[in-house]
Amino acid sequence: QVHLVESGGGLAQAVGSLILSCTAPGRTLTNWRVSWFRQAPGKAREFVASITWNLGTPTYEDSVKGRFTISRDTASNTVHLQMNNLNSEDTGAYYCNARSTVLPLKSTTQGSWGQGTQVDVSS
Repeated sequence: QVHLVESGGGLAQAVGSLILSCTAPGRTLTNWRVSWFRQAPGKAREFVASITWNLGTPTYEDSVKGRFTISRDTASNTVHLQMNNLNSEDTGAYYCNARSTVLPLKSTTQGSWGQGTQVDVSS
């Protein structure tokens, strides 16, 4: 288990930007994958983006490609999700997840989860 702490959610206007951060206090993430998932009201949790800690290789869900950028800061043990050109469909609770790279990328039942941070996009 990895303790994860998210921050950076809030209210944004459509086509605006927000940046989310996820940190693992006191824990190295070597050989892990850190991902962002989100869950809109009444919908299932879904994969958004992921980055491998060792090589920094990103993966994105199609709906956020070209708008969201995931990155890692190895010095601070933090993963950031820069979200640009937001729209109402980006509204939801965003969760940080850490798991071994051998586990399925988009599984919503595996790995360690943060407490979530809310993102609301007004149109």
